[in-house]
Amino acid sequence: MFSLKQRTLSGLTWSFIDNIAHKGITFVIGIILARLLMPSEFGLIGMITIFIAISESFINSGFSQALIRKKNCTDRDFSTVFYFNLAAGFIFYWVLYFSAPAISRFFNEPQLTTLIKVMSIVLIIDSLTIIQRTILAKRIDFKLQTKVSISSSVFSGIVGIVMAYAGFGVWSLVVRQISDRLVNSLLLWLWNRWRPIAVFSKKSFDELFTFGNKLLISGLIDTLYRNIYLIIIGKYFSAQELGFYTRANQFKALPAENINNIVSRVSFPVLAQMQDDPGALKRNYKKLIKSIMFITFMLMLGMAAVADPMVIILIGEPWRPCIPYLQLLCFVGMMYPLHALNLNMLIVQGRSDLFLRLEIIKKLLAIPIIVIGIFFGIKAMIAGMIINTQIAYFLNSFWSGKFIDYSMKDQVIDVLPSFFVAITMGGVVFLLGLLLPFSDLWKFLIQVFTGVGLTFTLSEFLRLDSYMFVKDTLRERWKAFLLKS
Repeated sequence: MFSLKQRTLSGLTWSFIDNIAHKGITFVIGIILARLLMPSEFGLIGMITIFIAISESFINSGFSQALIRKKNCTDRDFSTVFYFNLAAGFIFYWVLYFSAPAISRFFNEPQLTTLIKVMSIVLIIDSLTIIQRTILAKRIDFKLQTKVSISSSVFSGIVGIVMAYAGFGVWSLVVRQISDRLVNSLLLWLWNRWRPIAVFSKKSFDELFTFGNKLLISGLIDTLYRNIYLIIIGKYFSAQELGFYTRANQFKALPAENINNIVSRVSFPVLAQMQDDPGALKRNYKKLIKSIMFITFMLMLGMAAVADPMVIILIGEPWRPCIPYLQLLCFVGMMYPLHALNLNMLIVQGRSDLFLRLEIIKKLLAIPIIVIGIFFGIKAMIAGMIINTQIAYFLNSFWSGKFIDYSMKDQVIDVLPSFFVAITMGGVVFLLGLLLPFSDLWKFLIQVFTGVGLTFTLSEFLRLDSYMFVKDTLRERWKAFLLKS
């Protein structure tokens, strides 16, 4: 039987491979599609995204987290949630179907009506898949999810590219989304052994929903907050500007949301199993924060430094307006894993009520940022997002730190050395980009190799704790891999 440490390392490894491979494939496919399609076509999909995301929050309703946290789940629990998810999936599909004309009029984009009616089918597909993913996450089994996500990404990517070459325009993006979800769901049902039983338990539903309902509201608020900017840009600017913003956000998401997803998926079930041992909980929590933030700072500040040549090389000159958006968004994204870890701690402690209150406060503070965006433009809006994410971190860490005696001050002290190394590396790399008289390709390669070399040199010289932990962990995993092979 594997120990919790072994399962944690295995979970982190496979979750890392899953996110890197899945997002990497998606990223490469996105680059190809960006060269075949117009920014405005990506903007149309961005307009639909918020409505799909809000609907999916309702469909899940916080049940996944409730099931993962519950120690002894039965088939009755899983089946009850499965039937609820499925019913909610159908309900919200029809809600969006009949709301499509109104949404189209709101954005003044006639194409949206048909696009929404077709793309909303992903809600039903996802409702069939939630419990399968939840069971695998509860077992800290991300190997199967990795196989599934890579397979679905490759298949859907090929479909999207072929359709784009054939001249289907925005429909290539819609069909790609649907085929990705469909293949993902089919493979999970084929390869995972769980099947629902013919039972819906009101007792199970009430127990799980009592904990999950606050996470549902929190999730809705967070989803609305993260996507409200798409509505503002789409409504007050244009589909083209929204296309630039969404493309910059997708670049930022490759490292930021990858790490955030890994942290969220693995840390929650792992920390949940330590909830009765405060000492072990704190020790492992500190290790996670220090090591994850070392990686995050390096990747996000490095991306901000090389954004100019990177964007031009990968997707071409027509996308240049997205570069300043990307550079600013990197400073937003570098805080994501800290938010995820601190919020997971609140859920582990069973404080979904506090989780909800914090979400409401943080999102109310975001209202001025939205107003700034309407009157002063997209760059000013993103600058406001940077300030808001710092305030949000203070609120999250203040309360989560109280439960395990690990305050925001202690967290900042632990991650500050990594930040200083990253900002030094990023500054040097950015200046190189301004001074080098080479082509974009050579400039980019020199910047990347300089950044990597400087990071390793400074980290080794300073014997950075977070770096040494990551290095030792990778070495341990490599030795284990060699022994198996």
